[in-house]
This record gives sequence, structure tokens and C-alpha cells, in this order.
Amino acid sequence: MKDIVITLVQSDLVWEKAENNRTRLETALSTVDSSTDLIILPEMFTTGFTMEAEKYAENMDGPSIQWMEKNAVKTGAGIIGSLIIKEEQNYFNRLIYVSPQGELKWYDKHHLFSMAGEDAQYSAGGERIIIKVNGWKVLPLICYDLRFPVWSRIKKDEADLVIYVANWPKRRAQHWHVLLQARAIENQAYVAGVNRIGKDGKGIQYIGSSMVIDPLGNELCNLRNKQIIETCRLSRQTLDNYRQKFPVWKDSDRFEIQN
Repeated sequence: MKDIVITLVQSDLVWEKAENNRTRLETALSTVDSSTDLIILPEMFTTGFTMEAEKYAENMDGPSIQWMEKNAVKTGAGIIGSLIIKEEQNYFNRLIYVSPQGELKWYDKHHLFSMAGEDAQYSAGGERIIIKVNGWKVLPLICYDLRFPVWSRIKKDEADLVIYVANWPKRRAQHWHVLLQARAIENQAYVAGVNRIGKDGKGIQYIGSSMVIDPLGNELCNLRNKQIIETCRLSRQTLDNYRQKFPVWKDSDRFEIQN
């Protein structure tokens, strides 16, 4: 099985200005290493974490998904990130995955952040998905999902890489770091968390700290508080060897996730 190469895109986001954000991110994507298999953007990468769902929602054939499709072809890599999507009368904080071959998959955020009123504006998703990228099984989740270990739990080799796209505030930066490490250690999987930087329209500050954690809990990269992209290679041999030599999954609790 091959290694996988991922690129983390850590950017400031222009508040509620989708076209500005697409332009800014496209400039960043033009510098992505050609070896990259998967490009990861932050949560709500077109608007920031806004509760104005009705005002800024797009359809599944809207300009932002078309932008993702175009740039997936241009870079030769899959692209993943969340944005606001409307379906019928419902609004979703929806993570979209687009492959260079045109495959389209999505996951709707399950844990809505009630303290910001997200649950009043958006509908919760009820199913996780697994995406296959370069032979790797990837479980994509969104921000607040990180706090809920049952929803983040994988069975044996159900997934190799867990991704969290986020708008995670500076004042809870320690939680972000510790929880990413915990999810990697308990799942014996790689974990990538991609957060934004800057200040949003509500005055909330974001510190970034996008990072990749290996199955042992070690940092492979940490983007700190910079507007930057970084490419990281994840070793298949490291993952397989560790799971074989220290197979804690054999003693794990048996359970089924119920919504």
C-alpha cells in the first residue's frame, strides 16, 4: 500500500465573501506540490462560521462546488472542505469532497454547535462516510465533532486517516491540540486538523494550529499561526506496523453508533 501525501491550507477567511475567499484560496492552491493526493480546506471556507445560512447558502451545482471541481482537475488532487448548502428547505454545514476524476461525496456536520446557535440554523447530518484516496480510507468530520469520541471512533481498520476541518477559536486552542492527539492515539490512525486563522465578523480570533498527528500521537507538522500551506507525507508502513505490533483494537469495546 502506498503512502499518501496531503496538503493543509491554513488561511484567513474574508467574512461572508465567497468570491473573495475562492480567489484567495485559488492563489494558494497554485503553489501546491504536484505529489499531493488530497488538499484540505477549513470549515465554511467560503464564508467563515456564519449563522446567516439562508443568505449565503449555495446549491450542489453552485459556484463553490464548481470551483472545487475545476481546481481538483488543475492540481490533480482531491479537494475537501465545508460550505453552506441548501437542499429543499434545509441548510447544512456540508463537507464536500471532489476528486480530479469528478467523484463527488459529502458529509453533513452531525454535532452542531448550539452555543453559537448553529443547531437553530442548520440541520444535522446522521451518517458518516468513508472516502478512498490513493488506497487510503479517509473519515472526514467537522470541527465540533472532534469533542465527541464515539462519533469519531473507528473499528479496527475502518479508516486510516481522520480529518477535521474547523473554525476553532484561539481561546480553546489547547483543547484542539489535545483532542486531535487523543483521536489519533485511541484510533491508531493518522489525524489531520485544518483550522483557519484571523478574526471573523463577530470578533472571534482563530489561531490556526492546523496539524497532522501520527498514530502514536506525535506531531508530524504544525502550521502554528501563519497563513500558509504545508504538504505532509503519511507513511503506510508506520501505520500498518504499529497496528500489528500494538493491536489494542482487539480489546476494544463493541458498540454501534446510533443517531
